Amino acid sequence: MKKITLVLVLLTSMASFGQKNIYENPRFDEMTERHAVLAIVPFIAHLELKKTVDHDELKVLAKKEGYAVQNALETYFSKRKKRKKFNVDFQNIANTNAILAQNGVEYHNIDTYTTQELCKILEVDGIVSGNLSLNILLSEGVPTDFSILDYFSGDANYGRIGLKISDGQTGKLLWKYENEITKKTGKNTTELIDKMMKTASRKFPYDREKKKKNRD
Repeated sequence: MKKITLVLVLLTSMASFGQKNIYENPRFDEMTERHAVLAIVPFIAHLELKKTVDHDELKVLAKKEGYAVQNALETYFSKRKKRKKFNVDFQNIANTNAILAQNGVEYHNIDTYTTQELCKILEVDGIVSGNLSLNILLSEGVPTDFSILDYFSGDANYGRIGLKISDGQTGKLLWKYENEITKKTGKNTTELIDKMMKTASRKFPYDREKKKKNRD
């Protein structure tokens, strides 16, 4: 019984720590006062797969994972937006990707552009972007079997994701959230993003209810 209690305490502590990986610019409200539209760009993925994959295939797989996160985020934001949860709109990612391609911005070179440059090309007020480190192909799903001992053996850790929002006018970081990817995080990309954003929802800066509470 004592062992079970200790494990639960440790897991609770780990969960609490995860919820603290959030940064918000102290001047957020001031800097985003006129924000109306944000663009979600493909995430930069870094893969360290256990199976042997040649360099060219690895680049293709990393691109696939980066676009999968972009798509999952759009799905999450769209659902919340329908319930009028946000005070900004999100550019359709099909339009985002098409406009980027028309301007020579591709997955392999998007990280060479500044936030201001991307926002000018896309005609938006801010950019939602991030990084993804994985040792599995999350878009294809993860093993669903789970043991509480996995937390201590390291088998539950599949990588880490970092999501950030940057201001289009200044290029400065407005908000950032980081989270480890484990068996408890979700079985695929869509579920990961859904659970991750729900965890961070009370701290999401464009949340309409959060804004209202801050004004009150």
